[in-house]
Amino acid sequence: MPDLPTLTFYGAAGTVTGSKYHLQFNNEQILLDAGLFQGLKELRLRNWGAPPFDCTRLQAVILSHAHIDHSGYLPVLTKYKFRGPVFCTSPTADLLDIMLKDAAKLQEEDARFANKRGFSRHKPALPLYDGEDVKRALERLRPQHFGKKFQVTQEISATFHRAGHILGAAIGVIQIGRKDPVKLVFSGDLGRRHQPILLEPDPMDEADFLLLESTYGNRMHPKDALDKLAAIVRETAAKDGVLVIPAFAVGRTQELIWYLRRLEEEEKIPVLPVFVDSPMATEVTEVYAFHDEEHDSEMDALNQRAGSLRTRNFTLVESHEDSKRLNRMNGPMIVISSSGMATGGRVLHHLEHRIEDEKNTILLAGFQAAGTRGRTLKEGAKELRFYGRDVPVRARVEALDGLSAHADQEDIMEWLKGFKRPPKKTWIVHGEPASCQALAEKICSELGWDASAAQDGATVELG
Repeated sequence: MPDLPTLTFYGAAGTVTGSKYHLQFNNEQILLDAGLFQGLKELRLRNWGAPPFDCTRLQAVILSHAHIDHSGYLPVLTKYKFRGPVFCTSPTADLLDIMLKDAAKLQEEDARFANKRGFSRHKPALPLYDGEDVKRALERLRPQHFGKKFQVTQEISATFHRAGHILGAAIGVIQIGRKDPVKLVFSGDLGRRHQPILLEPDPMDEADFLLLESTYGNRMHPKDALDKLAAIVRETAAKDGVLVIPAFAVGRTQELIWYLRRLEEEEKIPVLPVFVDSPMATEVTEVYAFHDEEHDSEMDALNQRAGSLRTRNFTLVESHEDSKRLNRMNGPMIVISSSGMATGGRVLHHLEHRIEDEKNTILLAGFQAAGTRGRTLKEGAKELRFYGRDVPVRARVEALDGLSAHADQEDIMEWLKGFKRPPKKTWIVHGEPASCQALAEKICSELGWDASAAQDGATVELG
């Protein structure tokens, strides 16, 4: 093993999915994040191959947050005999108990459905992992408090700080070595300033090395997102249409409910029936309410007025039968359902039933990765494939990036300016190539730091 710590990029390098960074020092090995690849088929296929490292020698995993592109590979690690601890924040542990079980359930359901309809090339279609794999992964979780240092291995310790992206999201400060430790700061996914529900990202003073996300590293969020959302709701309602919003069950769904409630209170939209059709989102919203230690003042104020995170005419859809009944109902109404990039889940059935009617609107309320149905819709597709059938797109399709929970370029640069001592090296990760490159150039030119885009599969020394 090398004397200097090394870091290898096994995901989210030149792409915005599959976050996995392999850290080695002396005889110790840990993983920062364990995310699934989503989107492009060539990326998704990487989920099915053997891990690019020996899981039996992996001593620990540090998770930044619960989104599947950062955590969804954990059950695969346990299938390959990983038996070490998985360190995360307490809210992340609560969310993972919901999300990983749901991920396994969806994969099992999709495999059964593919076998029933016969549209899979695999005979039989199988899930990537099942409930037993998830159970073993959840047994590895070791929740930690924000701001409290914990020991990861003999030579490596870490501290979590608030990232403000979703509930429980953390910036990881990793200290490598007991004498004159190397300090590696891993941003995870940074949240935005002035967002509802959660506190803003904690400032960082210094780092020897920095791993920095760049989902929106080459652009700024529009400032008129709420006005645009209000206009879309009003215009869809005027046509007695249905507004279908694919939304991540963690973070995005809760923010949408908050925004819709605010627009109702300001009388900028009519009070419409709002259906949240995601059992996982229902459970997640309860977790958000429970962990009030991360709430900002606006969220506390809403809780005092409304008693919970909900609009005025609000229904949580539980059963498959109730979900199917939604597709027989007429508008005006709003349906929020996962997944956020329309890659799976109940939202696919709503899209399949609603996308042919020009009265309806499909609202893409966040980042859409390459290779996803959401990205295809955003780029103007005239038809979309659902369960082996091509369906014409006649509904209005709108994109609303301004509601993203990711920091934009301005947010990221403001966070970086809080460093009192610049890192020796900053690697830009978790972004598409144009985004990574633009942010690296911005950091170099404005701050004078040494920053470059991480290369997939590359190993770098931390010294």
